Amino acid sequence: MNLEAIRGKVAVIGTGCSKFGENWDKSASDMIIDAVFEALEDAGMELKDIEAAWLGTTTTFFTALPLAEILKLKHIPISRVENACATAMDALRNAMYSVAAGVFDRVLVVGVEKLKDMGISGLPEYWSHPVYGTGATAPGRYALCARRYFHNNNIDPDKGKEILAKIAVKNHYNGSLAPKAFFRNRIDVERVLKAPLIAWPLGLFDCCGNADGAAATIICRKDMAKSFRDDYVQIMGNATVMGPGLGKEDMDHAFDDFPETAAAAKMAYEQAGITNPRKDLSLVCLHDCFTIAELLEYEGLGLSPKGQSQEDVEAGSFELDGELPINTDGGLKAFGHPVGATGLRQCYEISRQLQGKADLPERQLKDPKIGLSLTQGGHPGWLIPNVTIFAQP
Repeated sequence: MNLEAIRGKVAVIGTGCSKFGENWDKSASDMIIDAVFEALEDAGMELKDIEAAWLGTTTTFFTALPLAEILKLKHIPISRVENACATAMDALRNAMYSVAAGVFDRVLVVGVEKLKDMGISGLPEYWSHPVYGTGATAPGRYALCARRYFHNNNIDPDKGKEILAKIAVKNHYNGSLAPKAFFRNRIDVERVLKAPLIAWPLGLFDCCGNADGAAATIICRKDMAKSFRDDYVQIMGNATVMGPGLGKEDMDHAFDDFPETAAAAKMAYEQAGITNPRKDLSLVCLHDCFTIAELLEYEGLGLSPKGQSQEDVEAGSFELDGELPINTDGGLKAFGHPVGATGLRQCYEISRQLQGKADLPERQLKDPKIGLSLTQGGHPGWLIPNVTIFAQP
């Protein structure tokens, strides 16, 4: 793998994000316009300056043509990308490699999903499997991980549920400070533990909700970034990996770790020159589709030793004022999960934090230098992680 392919060659010069939530008063087109024109204003450019575009969406649009129609883009290439919950950052991955290769100088990446009008309570099943069939739900799959993690690390289930509850409390608190978040209510551990059960040991507050939302990112060659702004953000590493998806059939697979996430993180760290992620990173936005997912991702990203992430939760290490703030805007738990937009919402948060421009001063981190985004599609035993590392120039 060429470690120099991305490092320092691509810059983020504009980001935008719509309000996430039950956006009954907005269509997908409306949300795209909100996000894109905020990104254009942020970059100090106009639509006519865009040379190519990528659209990330899972169910809302089935070709890239709607993006051209909505934005009135003329005679430029536009590609649609879909890769489960990693869709948004996979769209950015495709766009950044086109810029790094010198094919385009200025490109737009948009992620969008309109899920609240679908009339179902969870994400749709995209395919059936000879072992899982179509009846296995996402909460059920991650509940299996929680049960195995508790068992394999000798954690009493009641204590384990309390640890997971503290993750939900953290993310809801952070989301209460983020104006564009879906859920801005603060909760406590007692409320989490008393909430309706979804799939034991996961309750209502252990699961992220569906949402409507859109986000946009504008990138360019790093050597031209200063012509748009001095406080641009550079991309230092990116990795997406997949395995054969045999974890669910492998009798030795413990379901208490995410090996694909660890592999993607290792590749991205090597590209970015990161040797100690716990100390080198300033903030992390990760895929907290379930509280147990966040817990296991601490270990997959090398932020906590294997089997010891619960100790960091208890110590408050990843809270907003902790050693390494994680999900500073509340993550999926507070924003919900419009699948095609989530990763670019993370890009929005990390970029604004690195620029010192978080939307409220009380949640702006002090002099952050490097941020990491993890989006993770698929399910335990068959994951599609994308790890992207951003840094100040």
